Amino acid sequence: MIAFEDALKIIGSEPVSTAKEETDLDTSLGRVLAEDIISDTDMPPFDRSAMDGYACRRSDLGERMELIGTITAGGSPGKSVGKNQCSKIMTGAQVPDGADCVVMVEHTINYGDNHVIFTGSHTADNIAFRAEDVRKGDVLLSRGCLIRPQHIAILASAGCTSPVVSVMPRITVLTTGNEIVEPGEKLSGTLIRNSNGPQLIAQVRMAGVHAHYGGIVRDTKEDLHAAVKAAVEASDMVIITGGVSMGDFDFVPAVLKDYGVHLFFEKVAVKPGRPTIFGRKDDVFVFGLPGNPVSSFTIFELMVKPLIYRMMGHSYTPPVQKLAMGVDFSRGKADRISYIPVIIDKEGEVFTASYHGSAHIHALHQANGLLGVPAGIFSYKKGDIVNVRQI
Repeated sequence: MIAFEDALKIIGSEPVSTAKEETDLDTSLGRVLAEDIISDTDMPPFDRSAMDGYACRRSDLGERMELIGTITAGGSPGKSVGKNQCSKIMTGAQVPDGADCVVMVEHTINYGDNHVIFTGSHTADNIAFRAEDVRKGDVLLSRGCLIRPQHIAILASAGCTSPVVSVMPRITVLTTGNEIVEPGEKLSGTLIRNSNGPQLIAQVRMAGVHAHYGGIVRDTKEDLHAAVKAAVEASDMVIITGGVSMGDFDFVPAVLKDYGVHLFFEKVAVKPGRPTIFGRKDDVFVFGLPGNPVSSFTIFELMVKPLIYRMMGHSYTPPVQKLAMGVDFSRGKADRISYIPVIIDKEGEVFTASYHGSAHIHALHQANGLLGVPAGIFSYKKGDIVNVRQI
């Protein structure tokens, strides 16, 4: 068994290779940029009015100013503004030559003889000046950026309709167990429905990748070998849940070794999730996750997700907050780092969820965080500051 931190280092140090492809702007959400995005224009491309008002010279604010025209967004200013002159201007319109400020409509009075007077005591420039945000040739978004809605706007502003992104890794999820049946089947005897498979597929999809479901594999070496072979040949990563512990029918480690998968570790000092496997065959990564649903969910978040993002060309930083405990917490053993399902309330305090162990499938349904409790720590008092990883 290796330390949890050492397991993370091993996973994080394994080299990955990423290919590139073009995608459409409207399908790029959740993808990772494989090339920098360079601006082909200044932003703003001209001095632009920040509001509806009158473009004029600051030195004329105490005078009656002749209204010489109206400038609409997208229209040309036409005339320059001279001494004691102004142009009515709309938000986003180009500021005319000669003007050095835009006064708000609310701070003016119109006279019937086509003149305007400023009634305020002072005014800001109210101009977005050319290139004050971005200069032509600047890097707008860097390689490795995980594209979110705000990045879509930047891509659109740069005219980038076909961004170059990393090819998504091919991921296969396998569930093992003679007692497992698919969710749509009726239960009888000692059978249980497959929850890990759908859960892991959903977690992969939340990371931005479409997972292939390889089905339920029976607990025989022959079935496992065939399923592993097919999955490895078709994937960049294989995630197997169940069959990784010390039971008489936990054949996954042996089958992986027989198939030529190099196993970096088979047990990790973490709770839940001690019987976790990580290996590699050529360019294909293989994870063996525990069969209990809280364990498989947690280990995916802690170990698998960061590697998926790295295979996509993105450096993933887990969202960890320092928050105050809203209740006392204690545990009986402290030999391993533990991750406890918790609820962060609207006040930002942390409360432990109802949690009966790694098989308690309902423990996570209200949880929105995992409380990381380092080895050697037996308890926290209400008010103690703790590290919570959002989920």
